Amino acid sequence: MIASPAAAWPPVYDPAYRPRDDQPYWDRARETMSADERAAHILQKVQALMAWAWERAPFYRAHWRMAGLEPGDVRSLDDFARVPTISKADLRADQAVHPPFGSYLCVEPHEVARVHGTSGTSGRPTAFAWTRDDYARIAEAHARIMWSFGLRPSDLVFVGSIFSLYVGSWGTLAGVERLGAASFPFGAGVPGMTLQALSWMQQMRPSAFYGTPSYALRLAETARAEGIDPQGLGLRLMFFSGEPGAGIPAMKQLIQETFGAACIDTGSMGEVTPWMNVAECAHRTGMHLWQDLVYAELLDPQTLRPLPFGATGTPVYTQLERRGQPMIRLVSGDLAEWTDAPCPCGRTYPRFPRGIVGRIDDMLVIRGENIYPSAVEEVLRAFAEVGTEFEIVVTRPRALDELTVRAELVAPCDEDALRERIVARMKRQLGIRPEIAFAPAGTLARTDLKSRRVRDERDHIAPTA
Repeated sequence: MIASPAAAWPPVYDPAYRPRDDQPYWDRARETMSADERAAHILQKVQALMAWAWERAPFYRAHWRMAGLEPGDVRSLDDFARVPTISKADLRADQAVHPPFGSYLCVEPHEVARVHGTSGTSGRPTAFAWTRDDYARIAEAHARIMWSFGLRPSDLVFVGSIFSLYVGSWGTLAGVERLGAASFPFGAGVPGMTLQALSWMQQMRPSAFYGTPSYALRLAETARAEGIDPQGLGLRLMFFSGEPGAGIPAMKQLIQETFGAACIDTGSMGEVTPWMNVAECAHRTGMHLWQDLVYAELLDPQTLRPLPFGATGTPVYTQLERRGQPMIRLVSGDLAEWTDAPCPCGRTYPRFPRGIVGRIDDMLVIRGENIYPSAVEEVLRAFAEVGTEFEIVVTRPRALDELTVRAELVAPCDEDALRERIVARMKRQLGIRPEIAFAPAGTLARTDLKSRRVRDERDHIAPTA
């Protein structure tokens, strides 16, 4: 048996279960449900989750009472859409008043087995509390999702991402171990570590790699500087999270051509771990929404009303199997388009066909145009003369905003001609004509974790008299 009976919440999975290697599904029945069957399955979990949180979390009780709702009022997923959303700011504020885990902790403090959290770079850090059984279900979910994009027990997975409060590495490690593959938890972030990573990869010959797209390109850059062909590392599968790069078609193609490996886009938010709840399958037709693990809705960013398939909005997530500190209708702040069109894999989950487009907070409004860093990156990846690193600088020297894109040159070229080609494509795709400034190869900042490529200097400019 894969899991306990459907009526049990949270589910208890059989830790000894694993499909045969030649099977495409970890759990065919759940992954190929009809829309109506899945809706009933999700609703059952939602009702159990809400009853649990109502009884144990003053945070949720207060929010729902203000909206005139109780768990028993939710008799359909349409009813659930009336439950108030929550934000990261709500979580931070509640933890400030009710330290350390907030009044949405639904277990006794001694039941907390792992603590992770945000970096705190954009405000007060938020602590994530995992119970031991939560951790087991996270591992089960990630194993099941990794199976869908082709990971198997015969693989050796090189984890090239920092091991810290950041949940990406730990969630990957948990899933790899549950799936039965061998893990190489190498990490990242220490000076000189990339050279060591290459040495170990040449020695151990991992078949799979996890990290951020930015770090994969840094790894390739370092390899070439050492006379190593990245394709010679022998990777067949590379999966990523932490930034939208792996969902950008030109970036995906660049990674695949550089390493000779399939590039898989995964990941939603650390707060809603299992964060692989949105992930591509082996067919790479966009990110599946694993709705029976974390229920995803797509809402209008302004009105927070549900949007139909085909629309673009912000994903809102509800964990369906987390007992300790559940997230119920957490607004992501990301931007995505969704579809229910069939996927060749046969899974019936909806998808984000273009992945996570970017964070709404990262959107730059320049002369009336909405500009996302991922769109700038998509343009730059089309030019072989330009390196993997770039920087977006926004200034307001006078009345109008100015956009400058700094990019490294990695091949001899007619700089003026290249500049005009890049400007023309950006004008066509972004609706704005930026300044293009070239820098020598290797001079822009690199990162082992999430890239930070935007420098907005408008707030630092004194207004003109």
